[in-house]
Amino acid sequence: MTLTELRYVVTLAREQHFGRAAERCFVSQPTLSIAVKKLEDELGVPIFERTKSRVHPTPLGEKIVQQAQLVLEQTAAIKDIASSGRDQLNSPLQVGAIFTIGPYLFPQFIPLLQKLATEMPLYVEESYTGTLRTRLRNGELDAIIISLPFTEADVVTQPLYEEPFVVLMPHDHPLTDKKEIRPDDLTSYNVLLLGEGHCFRDQVLEACPNLEPSSESTRHVRTAAEGSSLETLKHMVVSGLGITILPLSAAVTSQYAPNLLATRPFADPVPARTVALAWRASYPRLKAIDVVSQAIQQCQKPAAALMNNPEAKG
Repeated sequence: MTLTELRYVVTLAREQHFGRAAERCFVSQPTLSIAVKKLEDELGVPIFERTKSRVHPTPLGEKIVQQAQLVLEQTAAIKDIASSGRDQLNSPLQVGAIFTIGPYLFPQFIPLLQKLATEMPLYVEESYTGTLRTRLRNGELDAIIISLPFTEADVVTQPLYEEPFVVLMPHDHPLTDKKEIRPDDLTSYNVLLLGEGHCFRDQVLEACPNLEPSSESTRHVRTAAEGSSLETLKHMVVSGLGITILPLSAAVTSQYAPNLLATRPFADPVPARTVALAWRASYPRLKAIDVVSQAIQQCQKPAAALMNNPEAKG
C-alpha cells in the first residue's frame, strides 16, 4: 500500500470516473486503474463498484476512502512540520486560485511576490473552489485564493480585498445611456452567465435574483457551456450575443479595442465579492503566507482608481 494508491482511490471516489480521476492525478487511465485494482487485491475487498455509467465506492469502500483521506491529511501535516525547519522564504510555494480570480490577479501578483521573496519559487494553478479545497487539505497546495464565504475545518481564511461587479456590454448598447444599472434593468436583455460549478455564478444570481433560472423573467438568460470562462463571456458579448456581469478586474482587462466594449457600475447596494487567502491552520510557513498576502494587497492599490471609476473602460 502506497500514498500514491491512497491518493488515487480518494480522487476516484470524488470524480466517480476513471478518466477524470486519472487527469486529476496527472497519470494515464490504465495506470490509475491498475493501481486501484492492485490495492483492492492487497486488501482482499472491492473498494469500488464499477458500472458502465460511473464508478462509486462500496459501503466498505466508503470507510476505506475516508481513512485514506485522513492518512493523506496527516502526511501533509508531516511535510508541513519538516518544511518549518527550512528557510520559510527559500523553498517552493504552491498557490491555487479560482478560475475567476487567477487570470486577472496572477499577472500583477507574481512579479510583486518575486520582489518580496526572491528565493521562493512559485507554483500556481487555477481550478474550482471544491477542487482547490481538496488539494489544500491533502497538502497538494499550500494556500488558495478564493471568494468568501468559504469554510473548512482546520483552515484559516484572511479577507484581502473587496471587488465590485459591473455590467459589460457592447459600446452601443442601450444600457450605456445609464450611469448606473439596477438588476431589474437587465430583465429585457440577453444576459450571459457562467455554468454550474462557478461560485461567481452563484454570487451573480444572489445579487440579481431576477436572473434565477426558475424566474419567469429569465427567458433572456443564457448559460455558457461547461468549462467556459469569463473570457468566453467577453468574447460572446463582443460577438453580439448579449451582455454579462463580471468582477471589475475581469471587465477592465481586455485585449479588445476600447471602442468595442463598455462597462457600467451597479446602483447601490453594489454587488461585490470578498477575495480571501486560505491555508491550513497547521501550516508552519507563516512568513510565506504573510508575504503572499502582502503582495496581493499591494497589487490591488493600482486598481483602486478603476474600482472607484468602473466607467473608465468605455
